[in-house]
Amino acid sequence: MKALTWQGKRSVTVKEVPDPVIQEPTDAIVRITSSAICGSDLHLYEVLGPYMHKDDVLGHEPMGIVEEVGSAVTNLAKGDRVVIPFNISCGHCYMCSQGLQSQCETSQVRAKNSGAALYGYSELYGSIPGGQAEFLRVPFADYGPVKVGQELPDERYLFLSDILPTAWQAVKYADAPAGGTLAVFGLGPVGQFASRVGAYLGQRVIGVDPVPERRGMAARHGVEVLDYAKGIADELREMTEGRGPDAVVDAVGMEAHGSPVAGFAHQALGLLPDKVAQKAMETAGVDRLAVLHTAIDSVRRGGTVSLSGVYGGMASPMPLLTMFDKQIQLRMGQCNVRRWTDELLPLVEDDADPLGVMDLVTHTAGLAEAPELYDKFQKKEDGCIKVVLKP
Repeated sequence: MKALTWQGKRSVTVKEVPDPVIQEPTDAIVRITSSAICGSDLHLYEVLGPYMHKDDVLGHEPMGIVEEVGSAVTNLAKGDRVVIPFNISCGHCYMCSQGLQSQCETSQVRAKNSGAALYGYSELYGSIPGGQAEFLRVPFADYGPVKVGQELPDERYLFLSDILPTAWQAVKYADAPAGGTLAVFGLGPVGQFASRVGAYLGQRVIGVDPVPERRGMAARHGVEVLDYAKGIADELREMTEGRGPDAVVDAVGMEAHGSPVAGFAHQALGLLPDKVAQKAMETAGVDRLAVLHTAIDSVRRGGTVSLSGVYGGMASPMPLLTMFDKQIQLRMGQCNVRRWTDELLPLVEDDADPLGVMDLVTHTAGLAEAPELYDKFQKKEDGCIKVVLKP
């Protein structure tokens, strides 16, 4: 089959790889009809390269049609249409029973002291082949895949794989009251949905991003928008009676603009041998923290900062005096996708499209164009906000 493979820093290639096969009786094989490029894929393209291996198959936001099921699979059959959550969870361990599917004890990558295995997401999360490919092997097929209808277009359902539940969890964790103010830093795909979810839940939402096209998309959905610039925390306080927002979602993560020291560290990591670079990431502060520190500065006293953007440094400096003095709550983590999909499925099927799932995709292409679109997405060129690949 054809698949998008990692070849090195800022280098991905479509090539022929072996077709996936049933390995366990609980597996299924899914023919992929749509697979999105996620903002966190760009971390593999850049910062997390030391954990990648040549020819790793990328992608963790797929959906498609079931082609084959293992002998123990009873909830799926050939021809079913399914969305595949990005985290691989069993559904029956202690963590899954607590709604913490991203910490699944059955698929945890203990060799790296990581949580649940993820599709297409490096040695840190199991080196499992991903879904930017023609076919995908799906473990725990009786639990993970979300069965959906046959009538609506893929784009109605595709974002249940990751970014929509990620945004929903981020806003739930932020816990701003109805009528309260939620600020969202970063209006990429997750930030777009987090903004819309906040508005849907009755919150005043202020979105912050330096890219005009992203601000324009958010504004179409009733979000107040600001450019990300020096003094943004003061501007947010001025808009909220001097207090700051009740809650802030950081939908940017480790590659934020405005962090020159960590930016240099990212470049330096790329020059080190993989094992040395891994050790540096696991012991040093290599995250670009400008957005996170601004979120902490911006949020009102007693407020909550919710992190959906990915961070990877083990010694990233944090303003603990400020956090303690302001009595800030910090919530974070990989999304527990299956915890939220039953709530979200009726919303994506609603004719009114209350979360605007049909107004997110800016680029649709075949697998052959994926390398070019990774480059555009990373550089934020050509109005690129969300890419969907059609294998």
